Amino acid sequence: MKVLDDTRTAFARELGPELRQPAGLLFTMLLPFLFLALFAPLLSGMGPSGGGTGTGSPWQWFVPGMLVLLALSATAGAGASLLNEMSSGAFERMLVTPLNRAAMLVGRALKEVVILLAQALLLMALLLPTDFRLRPLGALAGLALLAVFGIGIGALSFTLALHSRKQQTLFYGVQQMIFFPLLLLSGVLLPITQDSAPTWLYVLSRINPATYVVEAERALFDGRFAETSVLYGLLAATAVAVLGVVAGIRGMRNASV
Repeated sequence: MKVLDDTRTAFARELGPELRQPAGLLFTMLLPFLFLALFAPLLSGMGPSGGGTGTGSPWQWFVPGMLVLLALSATAGAGASLLNEMSSGAFERMLVTPLNRAAMLVGRALKEVVILLAQALLLMALLLPTDFRLRPLGALAGLALLAVFGIGIGALSFTLALHSRKQQTLFYGVQQMIFFPLLLLSGVLLPITQDSAPTWLYVLSRINPATYVVEAERALFDGRFAETSVLYGLLAATAVAVLGVVAGIRGMRNASV
């Protein structure tokens, strides 16, 4: 099928340069590693359940939060590469090719997800010598959920880049204005619960779709599949993915040379 072939072509075109520059892939992991380095010494002083979520080692609830942080930091800025292509004229040359425009968007988003999953696996591998206990089925389900969420955030970032092509500072301003509230209100560092947080903070966190993804990741990595938090996390990640892909495909189709 032409769409699948075009998606594979767009995916290979995007992934090739990244593989030739592994230092760039590691650089996107800097933020999660920074949080791990700064907060890991504090984990030993916390209870084993991390404020009522998860069981066993504190790593069991802290690591899933770091994976969502990685998903946000790795995919929220994906549109910057598209802005660079628009500045150099490479994107316009892509538009005049017979490549399907929806495939251009999907291929780009899949590249972001492949890189995200590789970074997540590396992060988990580095933490295996700690008290972090890896449950394979829960980890696989958690990574699948992370991939769905990453597709959505990456596609939304591309959409923002398409609408900011004539004013690049708009992209970075809006991206930062959305990224930090999504991050800080998601409870990636500390769970935001009704008992531990002020009412206004708790309400804001419940509006944030990333909160539900974080809670689902913590349940899955703890081996708890049959919980409402997993269902809510799946619904939130799917909603973000559908919104991002639909908006991104529409933006690609409306893009002009």
